[in-house]
Amino acid sequence: MTDKNMQEVMQKAAVLVEALPYIQRFNRKIIVVKYGGSAMLDEELKQNVIQDVTLLKLVGFKPIIVHGGGKDISKWVEKSGETPEFVNGLRKTDANTMEIAEMVLNRVNKSLVSMVQELGVNAIGISGKDGNLLTVEKKLSEGKDIGYVGEITKVNTKILFDLLEKDFLPIVCPIGLDKNFDTYNINADDAACAIAKAVEAEKLAFLTDTSGVLRDAEDESSLISELTISEARLLIDDGTIKGGMIPKMLSCMDAISDGVGRVHILDGRVAHCLLLEIFTNKGIGTAILGDGADRYYRG
Repeated sequence: MTDKNMQEVMQKAAVLVEALPYIQRFNRKIIVVKYGGSAMLDEELKQNVIQDVTLLKLVGFKPIIVHGGGKDISKWVEKSGETPEFVNGLRKTDANTMEIAEMVLNRVNKSLVSMVQELGVNAIGISGKDGNLLTVEKKLSEGKDIGYVGEITKVNTKILFDLLEKDFLPIVCPIGLDKNFDTYNINADDAACAIAKAVEAEKLAFLTDTSGVLRDAEDESSLISELTISEARLLIDDGTIKGGMIPKMLSCMDAISDGVGRVHILDGRVAHCLLLEIFTNKGIGTAILGDGADRYYRG
């Protein structure tokens, strides 16, 4: 074996050794992955995400995928002759849009199930309507009625625990029912947070189109690897965290306060971002943790 080949082999071995303590620490722990953004549109990235989640399952994690599909929904709404409308970041959802959203999300759901199955892991695609998994009430946006948009009031965790216990990988479509059994669209971030809190997940990972939290929005090297709730509040107050990152950060902080171990904001455009974040000392995104939690980053 040449020196170059030996070096490559040793680098691979070092990666596996670095991953070992994380595999041991999180064995049999639940991780909720919110899958959306550009990673859903690029076939290679889509394969990478599914490979990552499947590997997590095979090394002992208990993953649950909660997926979006907003860009596909907008495409089909436009094809129907309508213009997608958003109010404060939430899709205005009339009866026709709701029908399109459910059709698109169910199609996405079964596509992801097929990809996981192809890698040798049993997956179950489930809508929030199934078994009353996600019960909702109408969600208003700053007092405005935006149609069939739901706020989760209850998660039927028995369904998810039963699937995990039977060694299935649940893939959740963010559609729910209200008390009158009307169908509602649910923001996928909200659905992932609600599910992670309800099952007391060890980790909640958001795949986004951002690198994570940056001290300087113009400097990718200013990425903050770990951030406590108190530190996050200070960054919101001083304007470092701003715009669309604020509601996402507030959701992360809320999840931590309600029992989720830690929340990760990752760039889904980076190949194998989940593995790089979870199985390496530094990671590649931003991890949000409780004020008294141990830090992992040792670099």
